[in-house]
Amino acid sequence: MSSHGIRDKVAIVGMGCTQFGEHWDRSVDDMLTDAAHDAYASAGVTQDDIDAFWLGTMGSGVSGLTLSKPLQLDYKPVTRLENMCATGSEAFRNAAYAVASGAYDMVMAIGVEKLKDSGYSGLTGARPPSDGTDSTITAPATFSLLAPAYAHKYGLDEDTMKEVLTRIAWKNHRNGSLNPRAQFRKEVAKETIAGSPLIAGPLGIFDCSGVSDGSAAAVLVRAEDAHKYCDNPLYIKALSFASGPATGALDSTYDYTTFREVVASATEAYKQAGITDPRSQIAMAEVHDCFTPTELVLMEDLGFAERGLGWKEAMAGTFDLDGDLPVNPDGGLKSFGHPIGASGLRMLFECWLQLRGQAPPERQIPSVTEQGKTLGLTHNLGGQPGAAVSFVSVVGSELG
Repeated sequence: MSSHGIRDKVAIVGMGCTQFGEHWDRSVDDMLTDAAHDAYASAGVTQDDIDAFWLGTMGSGVSGLTLSKPLQLDYKPVTRLENMCATGSEAFRNAAYAVASGAYDMVMAIGVEKLKDSGYSGLTGARPPSDGTDSTITAPATFSLLAPAYAHKYGLDEDTMKEVLTRIAWKNHRNGSLNPRAQFRKEVAKETIAGSPLIAGPLGIFDCSGVSDGSAAAVLVRAEDAHKYCDNPLYIKALSFASGPATGALDSTYDYTTFREVVASATEAYKQAGITDPRSQIAMAEVHDCFTPTELVLMEDLGFAERGLGWKEAMAGTFDLDGDLPVNPDGGLKSFGHPIGASGLRMLFECWLQLRGQAPPERQIPSVTEQGKTLGLTHNLGGQPGAAVSFVSVVGSELG
């Protein structure tokens, strides 16, 4: 049985997001404090107004004390969550359900990660015990399998596939160059991207997301209370999370050109939000571009392009800032960076800016200001092709 959803029952009334990057001089405590207090100020509330907190982090803390200590909370509930790279989205989802249930009036979802001090890159690190069938290759190697599989299935030669991946990376670096919070804030020439050292398979340095530190936070209330705190809140239209059976590597029918979990979570989110044509109805999307072929595959899994045609849409500029459907207007994981616990909330922060017309003019997407579109989508992925969890949210600037 699918979720009944909480469409228009919960609203975001404040958000905060630190700059992502190599913060050698800032601790987890520092980043959590900055993100939380920026969110309080955004909503015009104080810490005492928050009834409960949901903290997402993969490796930067092991309990609610990770948050309650730096914020000096006075004996309020703090729930710490982890769901691989979708950890920040999981914190947001659970916080939203708590408000929708009536248990709390005002809550905070907050995520943080300090990878630069961990010694780990992405999800590379100690693995839990298993039966021995789990993949042991690195994340870049696993996701690199998407590119040749896609090229083989849809008839792209090696040079064309390289050009497509280069175009995606170039787009996201160009978007990030306009974003003062991004880890990488320089536009990179296509020739530089295409000629960068290889990391795994066909993936070069510029095909891989950054290893980052950062934090992001959101303040949530019931929709009917939103205008007490904010003139232009965002309303949650859909929250969908799907965990797959993790049989991809053992399944002869799995061809590494799709994430079945993404298709399932997107289908459910569109049902909750009443979306029948995501390509035309959505103003913008923030997607989990951990590696450039991931974004390519996601364009088709999320229904933004027909199967086998996502590469043509990418080359045509469909997903550029001024395209029909801007994707990763803030630079995405590739340019903004990927502190795991914060990434899902960072995606929502970009929706917060763009759908309210408050992004800097040089990167404010015209589909909001000129075409009047009101919906934004975030997609956050954890795991690997064939064995993943997937989150999709839809938020909007209007009720109904």
